[in-house]
Amino acid sequence: MHNTEIAHLFERFAVLLDIDGANPFRVRAYRNAARTIESLSQSLESMIADGADLTELPGIGEDLAQKIADIVASGRFHDLDAIEKRVPGALADLTELPGLGPKRVRSLFKDLGIASLPELSRAAKAGKLQTLPGFGPKIEQAVLQAVDRHISTEKRLMLSTAEDIAAPLIAYLKAMPGVSSAVVAGSFRRRRETVGDLDLLVTCRRGTPVMERFAAYKEVANVLAKGTTRSTVKLRSGLQVDLRVVPEVSHGAALVYFTGSKAHNVAIRMLGVRKGLKINEYGVFKGKQRIAGNTEKEVYAEIDLPFIAPELREDRGEVEAAKAGRLPKLIELDDIRGDLHSHTKATDGHYTIEEMARGAEARGYAYLAISDHTKHVTIAHGLDARTLGKQVAKIDRINAKLKSIRILKSAEVDILADGTLDLPDSILQELDFVVAALHYKFNLDARAQTERLIRAMDNPNVNILAHPTGRLIGEREPCALDMERLMKAALERGCFLEVNAQPERLDLNDIHCRMAKEIGLKVAISTDAHSVDSLDLMRFGIDQARRGWLEADDVINTRSWQDLKRLFQRK
Repeated sequence: MHNTEIAHLFERFAVLLDIDGANPFRVRAYRNAARTIESLSQSLESMIADGADLTELPGIGEDLAQKIADIVASGRFHDLDAIEKRVPGALADLTELPGLGPKRVRSLFKDLGIASLPELSRAAKAGKLQTLPGFGPKIEQAVLQAVDRHISTEKRLMLSTAEDIAAPLIAYLKAMPGVSSAVVAGSFRRRRETVGDLDLLVTCRRGTPVMERFAAYKEVANVLAKGTTRSTVKLRSGLQVDLRVVPEVSHGAALVYFTGSKAHNVAIRMLGVRKGLKINEYGVFKGKQRIAGNTEKEVYAEIDLPFIAPELREDRGEVEAAKAGRLPKLIELDDIRGDLHSHTKATDGHYTIEEMARGAEARGYAYLAISDHTKHVTIAHGLDARTLGKQVAKIDRINAKLKSIRILKSAEVDILADGTLDLPDSILQELDFVVAALHYKFNLDARAQTERLIRAMDNPNVNILAHPTGRLIGEREPCALDMERLMKAALERGCFLEVNAQPERLDLNDIHCRMAKEIGLKVAISTDAHSVDSLDLMRFGIDQARRGWLEADDVINTRSWQDLKRLFQRK
């Protein structure tokens, strides 16, 4: 089983335990274990096969290690099966709606017998929710709107989850004798933040039984269609996968066509028509003669364009920029010199300062910022001025021993309702820089929320605004903001906005990254890592930045610490 599947089982179990009124420490143990599992760079299945000791992982004791081994062996989480006999599993889905935590869902179930989204919708429409303690007319209306939005929204997977599913499938196909290449196209290759399905392209020797191998993949739940050049399956995860076998001479043309987007493809086909060419998934044709198609580069060359990176293919001006020679030189992962947002065991992280620093050093970074939560985030055991001061002194001692990496002293400081910060300036001035963040009151209107953030940036100690819209993909909508006004205010004050690389955040989004570039505001790409393995999430932030047309100079942590320190000197 994939790590994401096991993490989902643990998270679902934790939610049902919480609804059932279980011991909070037990609930937290499963939630922490789920976070650890999601952040692992190696699959638990392969770790177990290699004889790894799972109890060495943060938050995984002997009991949880045995449960993981049982899940990998059987494909079932028996404790989850047991609790779902008394607490309907669909109740976990209700907690994904804004405003419905486990306590409210427990009340809905115990007092009104609500155990599904349709039942919740009917009860809200009938005005039954407001009869319960803690539910008023406004909450009832908000719940009803959230249910309708949830039902009507297309079900898509986060890019990281799709990657977790796609990687072993591609490896499985490539391992077959006769297969020369296997690649995922579509929105996955464009690195969109969510994926609806997977489009696979395979080139192979004639007669290679690729379709039979594809249909026999262990995660296939249902074969929807099977032919000689195209097959479609539904995986156990519910994800649909289309596989097409294409000849080598058409590989580049097929990659262009099936990577899309549709609007981008239409734009390049129209350029072809103007030159008397036909462009499709089989190649570039002049009359009946194929004149290109082996590589993507030659397809674009036939219409007098340079290669356009997949992340840009959204028909947002990339064709015009390519014609004019103005395509950006997109940022690469290797451009990043350090990470400006990470957490340790001092709050809700899983590793010590030294362990996080060694992890960053192993990734070739010159610096790593420790940005633990501050006191207002009580659920994360946030630091007060005294404990943060102790951490500052500790980092100084550790830095004195390090040679190839520098630990930067920072904090993820909470922005209070009035825009002030939850720690005094006296301690913030001891830090190398300050990351400010919203963690509550997400429902203010755009004007009030924007002014709140601008007031926070008025504090001369603030340097970076973390995950500015506060969204969680598929779980919490972004808060209302006048983003242009916010970015201009940041530029005026010498502040920067963060592209948070956590797959469920990716905040700023790609549109906002492009807006920042056009305004002239530089951004930080940070992982918000809570473990060493989570430092590898940087690639998702890079994907988002590339979709937003960002170059290395647009990102502050492509610079040395000395250059970065100058940028942090507020105007």
